[in-house]
Amino acid sequence: MKCIEYEIPFDVPEGWAWARMSSLTQDLPYGTSKKSSLSGKIAVLRMGNLQQGEIDYTDLVYSSDKEDIDKYSLTEGDLLFNRTNSSEWVGKTAIYRGELAAIYAGYLIRIRPFLDGEYLNCVMNSGYIKEICLLVKTDAVNQSNINATKLGRFLIPVPPFNEQSRISKKAFEALYWNNFIVTEKLELGQCIQQIKSKILDLAIHGKLVPQNPNDEPASVLLERIREEKEELIKQGKIKRDKKESIIFKGDDNSYYETISENTICIDDTLPYDLPLGWSWCKLKSLSAPYDNSFVDGPFGSNLKTEHYTEKREVRIIQLNNIGEFVWRNNGVKYTTFEHAETLKRCISYPEDIVIAKMMPSGRTIIVPHLEKNYVISSDCVRLRLSEQISNKYVMYMLNSPTINSIISGDVHGIGRSRTSLSKLKEITIPLPPYNEQKRIVKAIETVFTQLDRIINVIS
Repeated sequence: MKCIEYEIPFDVPEGWAWARMSSLTQDLPYGTSKKSSLSGKIAVLRMGNLQQGEIDYTDLVYSSDKEDIDKYSLTEGDLLFNRTNSSEWVGKTAIYRGELAAIYAGYLIRIRPFLDGEYLNCVMNSGYIKEICLLVKTDAVNQSNINATKLGRFLIPVPPFNEQSRISKKAFEALYWNNFIVTEKLELGQCIQQIKSKILDLAIHGKLVPQNPNDEPASVLLERIREEKEELIKQGKIKRDKKESIIFKGDDNSYYETISENTICIDDTLPYDLPLGWSWCKLKSLSAPYDNSFVDGPFGSNLKTEHYTEKREVRIIQLNNIGEFVWRNNGVKYTTFEHAETLKRCISYPEDIVIAKMMPSGRTIIVPHLEKNYVISSDCVRLRLSEQISNKYVMYMLNSPTINSIISGDVHGIGRSRTSLSKLKEITIPLPPYNEQKRIVKAIETVFTQLDRIINVIS
């Protein structure tokens, strides 16, 4: 006999007692180590089937091994303890209620308790037990372990049997309502995201705000941008785009595209009809007039990882900085002023558009005013727009499901599929008059603000 006062973590009510796990269960056996199959006589539960105290019967494997079935078959009320997992998840426990005949795999320990299994499941999923697991686990490469001996030494608070049942019943009810609320919040959040997507699609179809016949048509705006570029060409400051695109509506109400003096009908390539005053154009047609100081003109990309440095001089914009319409200050990396100066195609400034080339491609943000200038990683593309174009409209338009699906449809590669700078330039996009662009942005942001307030309230 020895004193274990120092081990007792907290006081328990009168009539309760403390006991080691080893004295509350028949034994603590590991599961089968034999290989499972996609089909068989009986399900084999693995650590992935233990979810928040319950057994998840999706993604099952099976066994037909008679010896294993006789030795490892579970009985209603058994608990399964995950002895090997990541540091965060080692020790997760779930109760088996006999819904489906099953045995269990080797990374699990079966607990067949002498007390109420539902009560013990509550204890094993409590913060108290999670703290013990963090203290006693043994860490190896990418995984942690708690063996049966350590599990057997866990101190469990034991109330009278009838109280065990009352506690487990109340805990079950509380967890039910908690899970119900979490599920409802998740579904509402998903619904709000769908509403946002629908609003963006309504916007680019000209159905979010009414058209004003007094607005200057988008075709006039595009012609003015072309004239500005033509003047720079005459001055020898820029070179002519050999594939310059002009999309227009003919007298027969069909759409045509002229490239290098060749004109073809493109009605069958356009996804929908546009409202009066709108125009179809290539994304590159919205770019700002520029001089030769920018190697790739208004489009830029291609900073390589070998240019990343520890010197916090010029911030790099990467994929993980592109959130839902907003800059995410995640995993910020830097390069030097020297590298930035020699890689002018990568330079970006506040208010530029940045487009993700992968995961998923097409996500778009506006560069924030955190720094004077940035550089763009090879996973992104920078676009400097004409001052006559609303950068917010372009951001929302590129994030709309209709346009984003066009961008995503052009991806290539294995595993990390991506679009390319050349393909992004040639995407055909819908452009409203400038004043309507501003009205669209105002309407989107008014609704999005209200939706975000709802999300914040339920979070």
